[in-house]
Amino acid sequence: MDLGIGGKTALVTGASRGIGLAIARALAAEGVRVVGAARTVTPELEEAAAAAVPVDLSTRDGARSVVGRALDAVGGIDFLVNNVGAGDPEHLSLDGFLHADDEQWQRIFDLNLFSAVWTTKAALPSILERRGAIVNISSINARMPAGAPVGYAEAKAALTQFGKRLSEELAPRGVRVNTVSPGPTTSPQWTDPNRLGGKVAAASGVDHGDLLAGLPGRFGIASGRLTEPEEVADLVAFLLSDRAANIHGADHVIDGGTLKNA
Repeated sequence: MDLGIGGKTALVTGASRGIGLAIARALAAEGVRVVGAARTVTPELEEAAAAAVPVDLSTRDGARSVVGRALDAVGGIDFLVNNVGAGDPEHLSLDGFLHADDEQWQRIFDLNLFSAVWTTKAALPSILERRGAIVNISSINARMPAGAPVGYAEAKAALTQFGKRLSEELAPRGVRVNTVSPGPTTSPQWTDPNRLGGKVAAASGVDHGDLLAGLPGRFGIASGRLTEPEEVADLVAFLLSDRAANIHGADHVIDGGTLKNA
């Protein structure tokens, strides 16, 4: 299917690995000039993107600055994908509400919610001018908080509502806003033993490989497997295209059938 987005431009946050890198690659393959933003720029991102920007998106100044650098690099922004999220596993407590300090709440909300708020506000004038589109990457944890670090599910729920608010305001002005909510994916967040997956394994007292093998059963994934980042990326690319011209304010779940209720 020709998505008809060749020659457009996109800013993708959290683009160095996992879902963000897959999105950058999928858009680039469609002929989109991608600016990829991440705390650490990887060789894979440099290869996929027209420009790669190292930035801390958990700060207001970082979010604003990356939009300025994207505008300088590609001249304007048609598409924005607010993908950056999760957080540094070294600073995340999995021990429950009473053990999560105020700093954890602040870090998680800054990265998973306010980064999208700040980046969107800075990019919106260009997106409005070009009648572009925005996709926010949320999570099924917005509806199913069990097992997530304290604050993560809450931040993602707020991000999903932020997309609804934006859509109501921007749809009449020609800008589409949608949300994609993945379940567990085969991204470094789970597969890297030094990130969340490894921390969950250690907290559960199981081998990391055994944890990964048991995740479909643990989460009740009907398909019996985790979602691939490339599958999320294909959905994002479709939602940004005119093939999805009348899809506004929707939350698209891609979780292999984990959620049992709409």
